[in-house]
Amino acid sequence: MMKIGMSRTVSAKVNEGNTAAAVGSGDTRVFATPMMVALMENAASTLAAESLEEGQTTVGIEVQVSHVAATPVGMTVEATATLTSVEGRTLTFSMEARDEHGVIGTGVQKRAVVLRDRFVEKAYSKLEK
Repeated sequence: MMKIGMSRTVSAKVNEGNTAAAVGSGDTRVFATPMMVALMENAASTLAAESLEEGQTTVGIEVQVSHVAATPVGMTVEATATLTSVEGRTLTFSMEARDEHGVIGTGVQKRAVVLRDRFVEKAYSKLEK
């Protein structure tokens, strides 16, 4: 059962593979914004997964993020997602990313609870059209 206030923290070491230069979001060797968002989403999705019923999953439907500080290769980034509301099938999370020197990003994400097989089937039906 999802409860408001539940949170999950995940982490990633900044390496050459998750820099802006490597993922194409810039030309610098610092933690890429898309990778920060992915880490935040990972925290939210793994938190949600703890409370889902058999056959369910969540999918991201909205993300609003600010990336306010750069993190160089070699440092670790932690992302925390906290459940702030449940409205029907929509879960809303506040998110924060930090490195050893403080906050590097904040945001909000909405995720929808869906039936995994039905969701995938609908997506792949686009290939038949």
